[in-house]
Amino acid sequence: MKDVKSSTLKLGFLASGNGSSALAVVEAIRAGTLDAEPRLMVSNMKAAPALAWAEEAGIAAICVPTKTDPEAADRRLADEMAAHGVELIVMSGYLRRLGPAVLSRYAGRIINIHPGPLPEFGGQGMYGRRVHEAVLAAGLPESSIVIHLVDEEYDHGPELARRSVPIAPGDTPEMLEARVKAAEPAFFVETLRRIAAGDLALPDAA
Repeated sequence: MKDVKSSTLKLGFLASGNGSSALAVVEAIRAGTLDAEPRLMVSNMKAAPALAWAEEAGIAAICVPTKTDPEAADRRLADEMAAHGVELIVMSGYLRRLGPAVLSRYAGRIINIHPGPLPEFGGQGMYGRRVHEAVLAAGLPESSIVIHLVDEEYDHGPELARRSVPIAPGDTPEMLEARVKAAEPAFFVETLRRIAAGDLALPDAA
């Protein structure tokens, strides 16, 4: 794995929808508070708002559909990221499992943010409001936002950072979801800042 510590992070983004965390990262870069370069935005959805704002920001943005031919999409995604000089992939609400070509080429260099405690509230189908419903049903005193490395299983890779989110009496899934969503972008930026500064080391790829 190429060393990404203490150097400008060359970032690629994956988003299926708004890509709100990715937008916060780009805004931090533009503001000069994060030493990184946004190289590429990819979505599996042609109408994803993330593609539109990335284009407006002058970032290369492409749609790589995955349903018709997942294997070809996997290879193209890996090739596009490499062609744009991407060294670290940031998943921002990307709702497709990555394939072997991307996982192999970017082993240890793909990070995701999950809106609940892991491993208890992760796995296939555990995204969005479903996570918050499950957390509240479990009666926990607090939830968590977890940033982790991505592997071949949903929400399974090694944890990089975690932030607690309080649960208030009478919270509904909608209320908890709003609180988590509000905290996610800044937490993602903070974690990337720690990686760029060398304060948070990524493990060497196997």
